[in-house]
Amino acid sequence: MTAFAPTDTPDSAHEPRAHKPHAPPPAKRFRIAGADVSASIAVFLIALPLSLGIALATGAPLQAGLVAAAVGGLVAGRLGGSALQVSGPAAGLTVVTADIIQRYGWRTTCAITVLVGLAQLGLGCLRVARSALAVSPAVVHGMLAGIGVTIAMAQLHIVLGGTPQSAVLDNLRALPAQLATLHPAALSISLLTLVVLLLWPRIPGRAGRMTRVLPAALVSVAVATCFASVTRLNLDRVDLPSWRSHALAGLPEGPALGIVTAVLTTTLVCSVQSLLGAVAIDKLTSQRPELNTSVRRSDLDRELLGQGGANIVSGALGGLPVAGVAVRSVANVRAGAVSRNSTMLHGVWVVVAALLLVPALELIPLAALAALVMAVGIQMVSLNHIRTITRHREIVVYATTTLGVVVLGVLEGVALGIAVAVTVALHRLARTRITHEKVAGVHHVRVRGQLTFLAVPRLSRTLHLVPQGEDVVVELDGSFMDHAAFESLQCWQDAHAAHGGSVEVTGRAGTRIAEPASAAHSCCRPWTPWRNHHCDRPQEERRTGEPRGHQLASGISAFQRNTAPHVRGELARLAREGQQPAQLFLTCADSRVVTSMITSSGPGDLFVVRNVGNLVPLPGAESGDDSVGAAIEYAVDVLKVRSITVCGHSGCGAMQALLSIPQGDARTPLWRWLRHGRPSLERVAAQGEDWARLAGQAPADPVEQLCLTNVIQQLEHLRAHESVARRLATGDLELHGMYFHVGEAQAYLLTEGSGVGKPPYEVFDQVAPTRLGSKRAAAPQP
Repeated sequence: MTAFAPTDTPDSAHEPRAHKPHAPPPAKRFRIAGADVSASIAVFLIALPLSLGIALATGAPLQAGLVAAAVGGLVAGRLGGSALQVSGPAAGLTVVTADIIQRYGWRTTCAITVLVGLAQLGLGCLRVARSALAVSPAVVHGMLAGIGVTIAMAQLHIVLGGTPQSAVLDNLRALPAQLATLHPAALSISLLTLVVLLLWPRIPGRAGRMTRVLPAALVSVAVATCFASVTRLNLDRVDLPSWRSHALAGLPEGPALGIVTAVLTTTLVCSVQSLLGAVAIDKLTSQRPELNTSVRRSDLDRELLGQGGANIVSGALGGLPVAGVAVRSVANVRAGAVSRNSTMLHGVWVVVAALLLVPALELIPLAALAALVMAVGIQMVSLNHIRTITRHREIVVYATTTLGVVVLGVLEGVALGIAVAVTVALHRLARTRITHEKVAGVHHVRVRGQLTFLAVPRLSRTLHLVPQGEDVVVELDGSFMDHAAFESLQCWQDAHAAHGGSVEVTGRAGTRIAEPASAAHSCCRPWTPWRNHHCDRPQEERRTGEPRGHQLASGISAFQRNTAPHVRGELARLAREGQQPAQLFLTCADSRVVTSMITSSGPGDLFVVRNVGNLVPLPGAESGDDSVGAAIEYAVDVLKVRSITVCGHSGCGAMQALLSIPQGDARTPLWRWLRHGRPSLERVAAQGEDWARLAGQAPADPVEQLCLTNVIQQLEHLRAHESVARRLATGDLELHGMYFHVGEAQAYLLTEGSGVGKPPYEVFDQVAPTRLGSKRAAAPQP
């Protein structure tokens, strides 16, 4: 499809600025958009309390959360492949990191984070990022749900004023004892935090719109902190030791197998979460048309490299592992960010807060952070994801992964989920039900499920139960058929037809399915839905079949499902830039003339005008309808088309009517409109035997003779329009005549030199693939 150039700009816009002799070129200024500044502040206000809360949940030094947030913003934001994704300490890493810290200590955890970064760099260099997206969404969401349950159970003990255990089952066993020994102060602060967190986004009216400028996470922690300070409650609070005593990475200490397992687990969770987050941000970005030109789609391999670099720096500086964080990324996009500067600025604000706001941060109660992180963990168990997965019949995979992560651990749970997902896929592929019954003299063979080579023996046995010469309907209720199954079905179908039987292969609900590429008429494959609805169906069946409304809804549904995803980007570009067609294509309203098909054109390529008989009324003619003239004027003067094509076709009903209309008869709008075709009748009579020719041959009958002559006559009418004549005089507009033979599916073009005053007659030459490069008038191309 042709990509049309944008509207020309004045030459002065492309001329370099004049400089004084020997003067240095002007220095480039680094500018940050105001939208990025405001978005970075919004993300910072969310990231600050969450980073402290995640550090608390993992058992790491609280500064480690701030280090990871700053490095995620500055390093991953600068090097990553997703411009608007915000990275930092992620809730999805909490369980993994907490387990590593408990087993190997903090300094070894930092070293493992560095190794994770090196592993991600290696994966990025190998360009395997896309393969991570092959993991079933049920496994990914099950992993996140399992991590969320683990986080929520651990933080519940802190909310109640106790200390969490290392495993979920241990936390469940200790919960009754913890409920018996509640800490009222911690519980009150936690409940206050949760109430504010829940109600803040739901404040109605104008006040709600104004208050939602501040994120609920920040407001809930701030309210709880103020309440605890005013009431002087005895609570554990944030303790940020001096940065001089901050622990950095050390050499890994522990069993080699355990270290390797920790690195693989953390790499898996970090990478999958970051890549899926980048894909999700691309979807959000596509909903903001103003970003389609300034923000590119995510480069997933570069995103892995950026995450790897961030983990190396974070681990070396004593920070938590870094990954893409969905909450902050979504807030970044919705706050209006337009570039990666917002992500990097948020990292700068975290550094400033870590250095200058230590006294304020140390007022925050740990119970408030625990409540915040517990709410995040609960939100990771998404009901919307569960509904979607249930609809796709993968709830077993989701539940297995979730339970595996909760009971066994992240890596073991993911491995178990992948194994179950593969088993389910193989079961679906192999489970095929084939039945045979005879109803009203017609044999019905129904295939339920995917038709693969595994089902070929059963399919063959069932098909051979049908006697020769009988009528058969084969109904395929599945979305996949491999080559072995197709070949078996095709061979039987050919053999059955050779013995006098008839075979109809249908899809779900009895709709005819498309022929495969190797079948007849394979050249029509781009129009297989159209072909199956019309060309292959007898006219009587179309009259007595489904109602038109059903066909319309079915066609629209098929477009939305199959075609819209492929053309959405191009149509979005046309919506932004406006239409810029190269040609005006004037043809008949006949339903058999499919302009996009016979010209291989797409959206935005042709400005099409259709009417009965492809007529061009002369300027000033008493037609009572100036629509054709208006369309010509708009296309020539406003759209600046470079050519106009008049296309006639065989078997034109308008031309047949012209031959039978009595002179002076103008009883109906149709007859009054067809008066504009009478000059074509007069031209045929004046030519005598000098008729227009079709590929050198005389027309087959008077109707075809009039159809060909009408194209030439309408080209002459076009020249009479002022706008067309003016552009023709300047040489920047061309006129073409075209004839489409419906029965032969063949296009013909009026050759150069033919037309008004060009003896002895006009010739329409056949357009063949081997002649597209000739100097004849080219057919309209996209």
